[in-house]
Amino acid sequence: MSPPTPYPRSNLKRIVKAHSNLRISKNADVMIYLDYVLFMQQLIHEANVHARAGANGTVTGVGKKKVGITARDVRKVSQVTLRKFKG
Repeated sequence: MSPPTPYPRSNLKRIVKAHSNLRISKNADVMIYLDYVLFMQQLIHEANVHARAGANGTVTGVGKKKVGITARDVRKVSQVTLRKFKG
């Protein structure tokens, strides 16, 4: 029995094929998923930095109050992060 995949490969392949008339390689869906995970990780990191900087003007250090990420923080950094992943 094979181990479960972290995402539904068949669904991702179907979505990619529906939006592109080109043939894709056997493992293209894996690369697309990994790029998506890296993008989300970078987006959360940038939003975290933005949230902390907005709290008191600098990135918080040890002993300072914790600041949560809001939807506004994510929207502010989303365009910058998208430009980094454009290619």
